Amino acid sequence: MAEWTLKYADARGEIRHQVAEAVSEQELRDRYTQQGFLIYSIKPRTALKALATRGPRKKLNLEKFLIFNQQFVTLVRAGLPILKSLDLLAERLTDPRLGVYIRLVRDEVKNGALLSDAFRRQNVFPPIYVSTILAGEKSGALAEVLDRYITYQRLALSVRKKILLSLLYPSVLIFLVICLIVFLVTYVVPNFAKLYESMSAELPMMTRMLIAIGTTARNYVLLGFAGLVAAIVLFRLWARRDSARLKLDAVKLRIPVFGSIWIKFQVAQFARVLSTLLVGGIPLVQALETAAESLGTKLLQGAMTRARQMVREGQTLAQSLEATRIFPALAIDMTEVGESTGALPAMLASVAEFYEDDVNTQMTAALSLVEPAIMIFMGAFVAFVLVSLYLPIFSIADTMK
Repeated sequence: MAEWTLKYADARGEIRHQVAEAVSEQELRDRYTQQGFLIYSIKPRTALKALATRGPRKKLNLEKFLIFNQQFVTLVRAGLPILKSLDLLAERLTDPRLGVYIRLVRDEVKNGALLSDAFRRQNVFPPIYVSTILAGEKSGALAEVLDRYITYQRLALSVRKKILLSLLYPSVLIFLVICLIVFLVTYVVPNFAKLYESMSAELPMMTRMLIAIGTTARNYVLLGFAGLVAAIVLFRLWARRDSARLKLDAVKLRIPVFGSIWIKFQVAQFARVLSTLLVGGIPLVQALETAAESLGTKLLQGAMTRARQMVREGQTLAQSLEATRIFPALAIDMTEVGESTGALPAMLASVAEFYEDDVNTQMTAALSLVEPAIMIFMGAFVAFVLVSLYLPIFSIADTMK
């Protein structure tokens, strides 16, 4: 028998959702109609699962997920049962994809599953969120624990937005510079080449070199563009492998200036997640596992796996982090102070705040140097093109005199 998701109104006019088994939709519709219910919709339950799992999994829209959690906490604080709260939110979410997952969670809870298990089975919600829900279930303070997660999510989104906004102008500038170079090399230079060819002028070495580059680039511009697209696609496919991600992380770590900024951003994210989990009552070893899963770098994930094993064997967190040879010394020292004073969650929050501010400061300083460098390069290239193209004209004018 197939499973179906029903939406109907009972005798008192209340809208209800239920999962039921039946051979066909018509059989289920007849059964509930005979009981006096008004049927709104009947959908195969497998359709929801198919919609949720179709194609490659996409990340959740974190801003809309934050709104969902704010609404969810408000309903729970108002005294509504969890199932009723999920019912109300599932039909009112503005993100259709998130709505599918919340309906699946609601069905799991309706069938007797724990809320944390229902979220975990969807394989799309952040590990820290699932662990937070689990801590709230164990402590009986779900609303308070979710409040701490909302605070963490707001801070994480704020830091991410600041970094993206700081990168926006240099990215646009680099794109415009590339477009200008392509235009000059593939359009302007070949037109000057035709002019000089018709005049049978003697060209200087730098002009001949620029014309050779321009005419070749014009003939193969489409092939070059196709090759660039193919290279990007192949690189992205290769970068999905765990071994490739480890190599890329090692390269990022060695980049001057930006490598230091990158590792500090990862440390700040790790400290923020770990602090949130510890405040929520999650044991240290389990919190380390969840915090490692929340990181987007395989290099740090592997380092945290070794650190977690050391903590399980009796080492302190500070000693375990120092053994990774990745974490900055200041973060290790602050962690050690937090452990010795019994205020580890608060100290980790301080570590996160310090490195988030440091990342913003260093990023601003680095980009303030990158932007003039881009402008200087663009000016030098344009000057080289202009001198190379107009130098023969001056020579021709001198000859005519």
